[in-house]
Amino acid sequence: MQSNDKYTDLFLAPIRKCKDYKPKFGESQNADGVSLEGFLELYGSDLFYSWIGLDSRLMYAAHKAAGGMTSIYRQIGVGCEHLFREIIIDTTQYSDREFAQWSYETQTQGGKTKILSLDGRLELNEIQNTALKSRVQEWIQSCCKELSIKQIPPNGVVFEVRQGYKSKDSKRQNADIDNATVAYANGYLPVFAIFSSQIDSTLFFDIKTVVAE
Repeated sequence: MQSNDKYTDLFLAPIRKCKDYKPKFGESQNADGVSLEGFLELYGSDLFYSWIGLDSRLMYAAHKAAGGMTSIYRQIGVGCEHLFREIIIDTTQYSDREFAQWSYETQTQGGKTKILSLDGRLELNEIQNTALKSRVQEWIQSCCKELSIKQIPPNGVVFEVRQGYKSKDSKRQNADIDNATVAYANGYLPVFAIFSSQIDSTLFFDIKTVVAE
C-alpha cells in the first residue's frame, strides 16, 4: 500500500501544478502569469482589443484552457517519467539511483558540449534482482529477434518515456533518432515507453530502421 501511495504521488505531483496555470499574454516579466483581473486591465486599456470586445472573461477562459491543455499534457509526461524511473529503481534494487538514467555528451553546431539524458535505464550488470535480470536478458533477445537486429546490445536497455507520441515535429523526431542511434552504439537497446495508446505508428518507422540496420 505504501508503494502504491508513493507511485501515485510521484505521478500526480507535476499534474497538480496545472491547476495554478495562468497565461502570460506576452507579459514575460510576470513569471507567474496574468490573473483574470490583470487580463481585464491589460486588454481593457488597449483601445483596439477593447473596441472589438477581447477584454472579456470568456477570452481569458479560452486562453487559460488552451495553454492549460498544453501544460497538462506536458506535466502528465513528467509524471509518467518519474513513475517509470521509480519503478525501475524499486524492481532492480540498484545500489545507486543514478543507474536508472542514462546520458551522453554531444557537440552542438557551435562546437559546444551538451549533455542529453534519457529517462530510464536497465543496466544489466547493476540489476541486483537476479530473476528480473534474467527476464530482461530474455526480453532483449526477443526484441532483437523480432526487429532482425543481429548484434544484441550487451549493456541493457535505455528508455525514452512519453505519455503519448502524436507529434510530427521533425526536430523532435530527428532528436529521437539520434538518441536511439547513440544508445545502440553504446551497447543499449533503445526503447520508447509510451503510456497511452495515442501514437502515430508511422513516426517509428525511421527509428526502428536505424536500429535494425
